[in-house]
Amino acid sequence: MERPRRLSAHTALASFLCVVGMHASHAAAPPTPLETELSKQSAIYGSQGQNVPEGYVTGRSLVAYVLALPEPFKQSLAALGPNDRWLDVGAGEGRAILDYVTSRYHAVVKGPERESDKAKAVAISIEDRRTTYWYETAARLQPDRIQYLVGKRLREYSVEELGEFQLITDVVGAFSYTRELSRFMEKAMSLLTVNGSLYTLLQDVHSEKGVNRPLYAGSPFLTEIKDRNGSPIKVCEWLKRITCVQVTCDWSSSTERYRVRKVCNDVKVPDLKLTHFAAGTPPERTFWLNDTGR
Repeated sequence: MERPRRLSAHTALASFLCVVGMHASHAAAPPTPLETELSKQSAIYGSQGQNVPEGYVTGRSLVAYVLALPEPFKQSLAALGPNDRWLDVGAGEGRAILDYVTSRYHAVVKGPERESDKAKAVAISIEDRRTTYWYETAARLQPDRIQYLVGKRLREYSVEELGEFQLITDVVGAFSYTRELSRFMEKAMSLLTVNGSLYTLLQDVHSEKGVNRPLYAGSPFLTEIKDRNGSPIKVCEWLKRITCVQVTCDWSSSTERYRVRKVCNDVKVPDLKLTHFAAGTPPERTFWLNDTGR
């Protein structure tokens, strides 16, 4: 997968003018480099139509999920029953969920054909990307069969608000974009039932086997973790340091795919602190492993 290294001139200019105007009106200090990058990233989240930058995909189908995620995802989805729940983080238009609740699901996964035999599904997105197709499909279903939650990041929801899930997916969603990677994992694990699984991935990352290089010469990996001495820690290694989970990592093309299965409730996630962020689709991120805790 390719990653655009820069925002379009239109988007970058709009973000720049917005930041300059805001700070000039308050006679405040110029924005920090991080604030500037966050403003650019916010412009990406809010982009619409022709202004959506290359690489920011919001309409992935269930077929795309099956191809992008580890092979066991299909089995995990097919194993869900009417009393189970699936959470899709960074769902965009929610197409994967719409495919699941319609006849497209059986063609892709060979799972149950009847709606009453399927799990309830919840889509989460920072911005509202629902199309007419979402509203038309939801209107034909039972009121609680599918939900679309918008306006907050996953970490901002309480467990009481969302409930528990047997399956969580994230296909180039929060796991690839968040500045709070530890908090994302903590919240995702708190929402999973024991033996439930999170399926996700990262593009352009140092793989578990460590044989790959960054896609762009002279550039870092998109997501990097370093210890206090500056030595690299692979994302797969960091995930495997989380207590009460079983992690599998596999490499496909320029993407590392992860399955994180929760095996008990005493989950502890090693703390990461953001040290570098550059807006993009996805952004560049570097984290420092905080061995001393929070």
